[in-house]
Amino acid sequence: MNTKTRLPPEAEIIIFGASGDLTSRKLIPAILRLYERGAISEKTKVVGVARTAQSSESWRGELSRAMADTLKNPTTAATWQRAQNNIHYFVGDITDRNSLSKLDAELNAMNAIDRVNRVYYLSTSPTIYEAAVSNLGLCGMADEVRGQRRVIVEKPFGTDLETAHRLNRAIHQVFQEKQVFRIDHYLGKETVQNLFVLRFGNAIFEPLWNRHYIDYVEITVAEEGLVGRRGGYYDSAGVLRDMFQNHLLQLLMIVAMESPARFDAELIRDEKVKVLQAVRPIREADLADCGMRGQYDGYRSEPGVAADSQTETFAALRLFVDNWRWKGVPFYLRSGKGMSCRTTQIVIRFREAPHLLFNGGEQCPEGNKLVIQIQPAEGIQLHFQAKVPNENMAMRNAELEFRFDRKSSVMPEAYERLLLDALHGDASLFTRSDEVELAWQIMDPIIKGWSNGISPLYQYEPGYWGPKECGDWIARDNRSWFDTCPVL
Repeated sequence: MNTKTRLPPEAEIIIFGASGDLTSRKLIPAILRLYERGAISEKTKVVGVARTAQSSESWRGELSRAMADTLKNPTTAATWQRAQNNIHYFVGDITDRNSLSKLDAELNAMNAIDRVNRVYYLSTSPTIYEAAVSNLGLCGMADEVRGQRRVIVEKPFGTDLETAHRLNRAIHQVFQEKQVFRIDHYLGKETVQNLFVLRFGNAIFEPLWNRHYIDYVEITVAEEGLVGRRGGYYDSAGVLRDMFQNHLLQLLMIVAMESPARFDAELIRDEKVKVLQAVRPIREADLADCGMRGQYDGYRSEPGVAADSQTETFAALRLFVDNWRWKGVPFYLRSGKGMSCRTTQIVIRFREAPHLLFNGGEQCPEGNKLVIQIQPAEGIQLHFQAKVPNENMAMRNAELEFRFDRKSSVMPEAYERLLLDALHGDASLFTRSDEVELAWQIMDPIIKGWSNGISPLYQYEPGYWGPKECGDWIARDNRSWFDTCPVL
């Protein structure tokens, strides 16, 4: 995760599933920005691979149209004109060994030097990951005789513990763990990375970052949009698989982890794994009260969704991390579609002052809050008590805030950072095999128990903060949600 002060070696980025939306919307724009700011050599080649029959020229035209708004910037447009010479398309099928052999031969013929590093990006359906990796191995494309070979695997990584374990085993038959980069784009966001600096680069927070001063932690990933065209996929996944197993547990790990001895990828991931190992298992007896789930009105009418679907589009969950730092501190996680607004935020709720000197000793106002806004506005806000300017000692809430966009004119996109890290071989922001399996181990009992009807499926109107029963649920713990759209 250290700032990259040197260019990564000349490389090839091979994108399988190049005709998909992710490639034109995220991957190619991220690579273009890396070209533009000189973070990678303009000799770095990008090869898109898909079954759609077209030429390199027509694919570049397709990409240009998809990036029309981005290319309105003259500097970016000039970079694109130069970069196009190194952007190619290959008609192929990653599940076909003969097709991959032809691709390998074409890639080798394309290079003027013997050793070139390669990054394989699997932007395909997760159902073919195992076949794809197996064929890369059978064709010798994972061998590092002619340069480093790395593979980036998109989420979802399995659908439960069993499938995640099977996929890990299949990948490890071809690639060593150090060659595997399991991507979670949330970890590429600047504010998520800033959590490391906030926690471990500031002495003022560390003494307070424990059960003695923190009452509870909220992690919210709210989506304003509905399922839309993803109904077919979403109805088989639900919000627990789609958001909790990866994004929310990743944020929990970074909030709760201990400081590594050095800022080293393996040491960072060791500490994150320790958090998952300390998460209190959810017993069958706890399933009815450990959280709640909901479904927005109209979900069953979405294209691809079953008319009697019991899939949750909203969920809230209470987890405990049973170690010395966090014993007894609840972590409340929630995520849903059709929410009041789009926001991802972490709220650290500090304990109330033990004794109130003012207002005649009346009930203490709400404790201090540290709000970490991850998207859409990226920044940090501290809520504290201040005196109302009058002759009495009345108090009111005040805020101190920091916004990234006030300090930097350009905020790098998550994929931009993650692609660059993969080219450098820095796995700090990628998930390790044991991390993935431990996350599924936590979520599996909840998913299976709730799907069997242990937890009711509450209905809610889109445009609010989920089912009203969710507020009642957390209120039973004498706590409340920070139901506020981006505060920055």
